[in-house]
Amino acid sequence: MNPDMRVRLAGRELANPVIAAAGCAGTGRELARFYDIARLGALATKSVMLEPRAGRPAPRIAETPSGMVSAIGLQGPGIEVFLQRDLPWLRSRGGTTVVSVAGSGPDEYAALAARLTGEAGVAMIEINLSCPNPAGHGRDFADDPAEAARVVAAVRGSAEPRMPVLAKLAADVPDPVALAGACVDAGADGLSMVNCLRGMAIDPATLRPVVAGGVGGVSGPAIRPIAVGCVYRVRAALPDVPIVGMGGVRTGADALEFLAAGASAVAAGTVNFADPSACVRILRELEELLEERGVDRVTDVVGAAHRPIGTVLGR
Repeated sequence: MNPDMRVRLAGRELANPVIAAAGCAGTGRELARFYDIARLGALATKSVMLEPRAGRPAPRIAETPSGMVSAIGLQGPGIEVFLQRDLPWLRSRGGTTVVSVAGSGPDEYAALAARLTGEAGVAMIEINLSCPNPAGHGRDFADDPAEAARVVAAVRGSAEPRMPVLAKLAADVPDPVALAGACVDAGADGLSMVNCLRGMAIDPATLRPVVAGGVGGVSGPAIRPIAVGCVYRVRAALPDVPIVGMGGVRTGADALEFLAAGASAVAAGTVNFADPSACVRILRELEELLEERGVDRVTDVVGAAHRPIGTVLGR
């Protein structure tokens, strides 16, 4: 018998725990050429901002050992185009949409949440906290739990009360657990973790950074052990807070690792650049692994790594 793949995330039921991560799936059109995106647990959109944004100059992406470094600069057409063009298309596909939002301060985040309130087809809002804070001299909001909490509180105060709000956190911060706790205390219904880690690669031929922005975000399998460790630590500290685990998910086994660490769902990002069908493949592989183990429900493995040694999973 096939395992029950349904999960609950911040009060919403998803058909399965596999999500296409923000920034790596656009608004779904590219992936829809390869499979029905409604098969996913959810699709997280590229981060939306209030105004159109050109982003950073090229080159923006480069391959690194077991991953990539990217410096996109939050390119996008802005919230009005998203609402008029992209969201109606997503609604027409019948899937579950998580809208990622980004801004330069709490007021911008709040304005975005207000624009999304009442819009059909928005299942959740994900707050991208890895945005430079002008008042913090270019430091990301996620670098300071108090600043991150201000952003979360602004979104929570502007969003429709029943709208689930997820805070997306980075791992390269002084204390991920303190950051997570501050965001939950400020009103986050769940956490997405982890975002890219800051890093750089140098071209040995030119002796210049491989991306025009210099420092970029490192993603892919190289960061997975760090991401799994962060999920595990936050789950131990905040056992009742739902987590979307991400960071180098490439296979069903990788997804299972995040679930065992305490994630309620997993998001696959960088792998989509090399394998546009990766999300549905990961879902299939995860189902097969659960069936092999005799596990009836995917929720039975969530947090398994925290249970006493010898705990039996399965039928």
